[in-house]
Amino acid sequence: MPKVSICIPTFNRIDLLPFAIESVLQQTYQDFELIVCDDGSQDGTADLMSKYEDNRIKYIRHHQNIGKSNNMRSGFDAATGDYFIKFDDDDRLIPDFIAETSTILEQDSTIDFVGTDHWIIDINNVRDEAKTEENSRRWGRKDLIEGVVENLLEVVFVNQSFQIGATLFRRQSVVEVGFMQPNWQNCEDNDLFVRLALAGKKGYYLPKLLMEYRVHAQQQGINRAIPYLKDKQQYLQSYQFDSEKLEKVRLQRLQETQLLLGLRLIETGETAKGRELVKKGKSFSTAKAWTGLGLSLLPVGVRGKAFDVLRRVRG
Repeated sequence: MPKVSICIPTFNRIDLLPFAIESVLQQTYQDFELIVCDDGSQDGTADLMSKYEDNRIKYIRHHQNIGKSNNMRSGFDAATGDYFIKFDDDDRLIPDFIAETSTILEQDSTIDFVGTDHWIIDINNVRDEAKTEENSRRWGRKDLIEGVVENLLEVVFVNQSFQIGATLFRRQSVVEVGFMQPNWQNCEDNDLFVRLALAGKKGYYLPKLLMEYRVHAQQQGINRAIPYLKDKQQYLQSYQFDSEKLEKVRLQRLQETQLLLGLRLIETGETAKGRELVKKGKSFSTAKAWTGLGLSLLPVGVRGKAFDVLRRVRG
């Protein structure tokens, strides 16, 4: 039985998936199984996977799309290793990732997961040092020292310092909290870290760049923004923290999310729902709210151009 289970959920990424797979096969630590779970790809991914002859690779193919978190759950359910990591099909692990993170879990059985820092790369696999530095600072990793994180809930909820694709978990610890929520498309990673912290699990931060996170055009666009904001609203409504400080942050983020979602819905023509959410989020930004409500009076056909002009002015 392998020591480490590595899961790569995929969907129509035949151009990038091989880079992710090769990053696993090139690990200096080789006692692993690789589970590729395919959420109904129609781009030849099945043919690609048939060419791999390594018996450590398992391929789970769903013949129709079952959704992001459900696909991830199928990979997790198939895992047999003591340790587990899930990273996306457009990202890559550095060769020493498993060796360095698993050593920490081996040395201290009380640690439930080990998170690292990561590089930012582009579509051509080129590392961007400036964006990497900015990203690490933005998400609070520059302020974290190596070792067990004392204020874990604050770090994973407020700062969101841990990135799930750059984290090796003790699988049993994740089993105990249920891994990903079913039927979620976004924010499932934030939610998992919050539930681990609320369950009293122990996280360790290793300040090394041991993963590569790819930034590319497929991650952008209004068609992705609306589902993301809907899931983020659901995520933020899932908790009520005992800490007054954390609860204040949660409510502020919920109001901001409702406002942004409302504006997007108004822009795309879902006027009534959009207005309702804008009013709920109005306390976050009164100016944005009144602007959005004003634009909602325009004909649907011209709203997109009006919102574009507004974004350019603010940009």
